[in-house]
Amino acid sequence: MIDLTIADDVAHIVLNAPDKRNALDVRALADLSAAYDDAEAAGVRALVLRGEGPGFCAGRDIAGVDPATDDVTGYLDGLVTPLLQKMSAFPAPTFAAAHGACLGVGLGLLIATDVVYVAESAKIGSPFAALGATLDSGGHALFYERLGAHKTLDLIYTGRLMSGAEAVASGLFSQVLPADDVRQVTEDAASRAAAGATQAFLASKRLVARLRDERLALWDAVAVENVSQASLRDTADYREGFAAFQQKRRPDFTGR
Repeated sequence: MIDLTIADDVAHIVLNAPDKRNALDVRALADLSAAYDDAEAAGVRALVLRGEGPGFCAGRDIAGVDPATDDVTGYLDGLVTPLLQKMSAFPAPTFAAAHGACLGVGLGLLIATDVVYVAESAKIGSPFAALGATLDSGGHALFYERLGAHKTLDLIYTGRLMSGAEAVASGLFSQVLPADDVRQVTEDAASRAAAGATQAFLASKRLVARLRDERLALWDAVAVENVSQASLRDTADYREGFAAFQQKRRPDFTGR
């Protein structure tokens, strides 16, 4: 089950199948995609993703899957990848609160989120060798970029899971927190972002995506920054930010 609530310009999306550690079947993936569509249509200025129960998301729900007839391509190419692309391109800052199991597609959900806060007790990695399967949903790219080839393959071959603290220390995610604090800290960060200069945040989000996907060199990145800054000049928040600074008051951003 996927739950969506919206309050104060923040969408809260909850993976709510704690009995199976929020593992995702075809229906859940479709519902999650629809929740992102609904949040975008509502014009929210930030989004929080979290899981209910003992874990964030244990990956694909393989209960009842017959490996002899499993449509792996349909599940991954047809459902998972489009969802992750939609999440990554969501037109507002996105935040995830991760705890417990963050595996497979669950790891992919975190990769597709802008800012990820993880509990110290989170379990992150690729335990799929025991299934005769391998890491998917962007896991290879993330691990190779941040950990290098040797540690990536060590994790995959051994199935060892990293703690939240190790994952953050390795540069995988944003911040590690006590398990009891991760949800509140994540929601507070999203609330602050929702009150901020949304168009400026989106300009940075687009630039970071280009740095990731196009491997921009320094001066190419600077040129993109310059164009972004010039385009922000025409936004209401740019004018409000300058006015507030000059008048020595707090800015009142509208996201426009």
